[in-house]
Amino acid sequence: MIEVLDNDACTDCNLCVQVCPTNVFEAMPEGPPVILRQDSCQTCFMCEAYCPVDALYVDPDAEAVHGLTLDSVRESNLFGSYRKAIGWHKDTRQRRHIDDHFRLPQ
Repeated sequence: MIEVLDNDACTDCNLCVQVCPTNVFEAMPEGPPVILRQDSCQTCFMCEAYCPVDALYVDPDAEAVHGLTLDSVRESNLFGSYRKAIGWHKDTRQRRHIDDHFRLPQ
């Protein structure tokens, strides 16, 4: 479930608003979006995956809100953890072609 949005890191690009299939976020006229409907989150990780600055953290537990704080997510180095896991992060650039041998010849 979506837990934390880091307002200081957010660039107000609203990609999270655009990719969220359940409209969890509300775009603001000025400033970062707001997590308005947390209970609608389906833990699809789309917002975290598409956030270009790793300003979001989605907890893998889809059943409960854990009340994580900005500080606790920062201290645990959880921002960007999903993007790293799927190879969409700058730190995992070298792993992006790891599955190339599974591609069918064209």
